[in-house]
Amino acid sequence: MKPPITPASTRNGMGTAPKPGLTRPLTSEERRRAQRVLLRVPVRVTVSGKKQAIEGATHTVSATGALVVFPEALAQGTKVMLENATTQKKVEAHVARPPQFSPEGSLVAIEFSSPSPNFWNVFFPPVLN
Repeated sequence: MKPPITPASTRNGMGTAPKPGLTRPLTSEERRRAQRVLLRVPVRVTVSGKKQAIEGATHTVSATGALVVFPEALAQGTKVMLENATTQKKVEAHVARPPQFSPEGSLVAIEFSSPSPNFWNVFFPPVLN
């Protein structure tokens, strides 16, 4: 039986073609700045200029923010004070993109002004990108 035919460049150890796994585009999960975790946490947001806080609950959380379900939409760019109703911790944040609508309510992407990995009382593994 004859050995398989291989290109000369790989026989002499000088392969020049990149490995397929190293050249594929990154998936959306691999491009993320922080790992997301499905976690339902009651929250309150206070919008500058409004006295009444808006009650909601998280859909997913990360070290850099959360996707929150609220009964009303918040406009992209709105600056808010986000409070974890369980721990009473507060953090400055803003609405990162236009809200999406679901049967539960408005899905609002909230981004912290600076990463706060301890805000949710969840351990987030380090990002390996």
